[in-house]
Amino acid sequence: MSVASKPLFAFDNTYVRELPELAQPWQGAEVESPVILALGAQLAAELGLDPERLQSPEGAAVLSGSTAPEGAEPVAMAYAGHQFGGYSPVLGDGRALLLGEVIDRHGVRQDVHLKGSGKTPFARAGDGKAAIEPMLREFAISEAMHALGIRTARSLAVVATNEPVRRETLLPGAVLTRIAESHLRVGTFEFVAAQGDEALLRKLTDYAIARHHPEAAEAERPALDFYRRVVEAQADLVASWMLVGFVHGVMNTDNVAISGQTIDYGPCAFMDAYDLQTVFSSIDSGGRYAYGNQPMIAQWNLARLGEALLPLIGASRSAVEELEAVLHGFTVRYRETFTAGMGRKLGLKPGAPDLDLLVDDLLLLLQNQKPDFTQFFRGLSASLTGSDARVRAQFPEVDGFDRWAARWRETLAEQGVSHADAAEQMDRVNPVYIPRNHLVQEALDAATGGDLAPFAAMLKVLEEPFTERPGLEAWAAPQQDDPGTFRTFCGT
Repeated sequence: MSVASKPLFAFDNTYVRELPELAQPWQGAEVESPVILALGAQLAAELGLDPERLQSPEGAAVLSGSTAPEGAEPVAMAYAGHQFGGYSPVLGDGRALLLGEVIDRHGVRQDVHLKGSGKTPFARAGDGKAAIEPMLREFAISEAMHALGIRTARSLAVVATNEPVRRETLLPGAVLTRIAESHLRVGTFEFVAAQGDEALLRKLTDYAIARHHPEAAEAERPALDFYRRVVEAQADLVASWMLVGFVHGVMNTDNVAISGQTIDYGPCAFMDAYDLQTVFSSIDSGGRYAYGNQPMIAQWNLARLGEALLPLIGASRSAVEELEAVLHGFTVRYRETFTAGMGRKLGLKPGAPDLDLLVDDLLLLLQNQKPDFTQFFRGLSASLTGSDARVRAQFPEVDGFDRWAARWRETLAEQGVSHADAAEQMDRVNPVYIPRNHLVQEALDAATGGDLAPFAAMLKVLEEPFTERPGLEAWAAPQQDDPGTFRTFCGT
């Protein structure tokens, strides 16, 4: 069989086969002249795909949603969700399609999912389309998160549709192809639970266990053990966000993946100056999803999952208490993961004495004086092997930092960690480069205008976030004289 005659994707579509009640067969909107704007060639290879074929007219047609490739069974997925705390009983993929599933080279099942491919039965009042800027933003941020070692959906491609999309103005349209271990969400369980169909709820739970947490199937009470594993995965995920200053921006229950991956990048961004109240989303006027609220909101979302799973756990008061005990474990798991991560960021060995207090005092110091979060840790490691001027310059009132730094150095000494070893460890986990908001926006503005060179250069910077390189100083620093009014938009 010639390469050209082989299927573009080796699909094996378990979601459609096993959960047809939650899948609405649908076809993407026709696109006459799709053009590939960005393609993750390395990711394509990991998925067993041919990057050259994906960049061909055949590949562009498939990645735009205009053509369903051999083996695909495109569907809009059904789910509900709490959005900014208010329940919506039917949401679903209003502008997205699950093309199918592939097994990557690591043996992991992955969804191939389109975003911006046109109206579906779940579109409500939306047009089902997407513009170039938010699709390229999701591509860049998701790939940056992957490079930072954070569990995330990946971005395979962005395709220009060469059709206008009406928002406040007419914008050039695009479709994103994203890859995730699945798109099962807390909202998927809410949707099924609201129907009162316990058999379907059990089938969904069994499917999620088999796909993401197979060990739970061997537990005495699989649904309860499944819940525990999802809670732990979300605690670990949100801790990893907090450790790099990532703000998701729209932590609705329909954006919480059962897999423990970051999904549905919309009005997301990275914090510059440390501030628990940091909000970037233009629609989050009340700060519900502010940086410092993310752990609390994650636990709130997981409570909604517990409510949905209750019929499988039991209707008694003791069953509710068991679920509550698992949910309360989120706080413990989150704190353990976050504190351990902070210990690594500070160059300390596990089990450092009074680490909780050292970390808490540092965070209070950062909140009060608001240095750049990313630069602070790189400057701190540099202070161990050279001058401390760089890190001290970030504090308007330096005495507080000096007192804290003396305690930190004492802890390193108590653990027998040399300054050189500590600095080396710190530089492995503290990035030099994050997606700096003003530079991301500049690259996206250029791409919207037809110049993709700044976007491609940005991807090169972000794919190696821990390695300092000459000529990239702008990416290692926040915007000068930043008024703090940067806002992002979800693009719907």
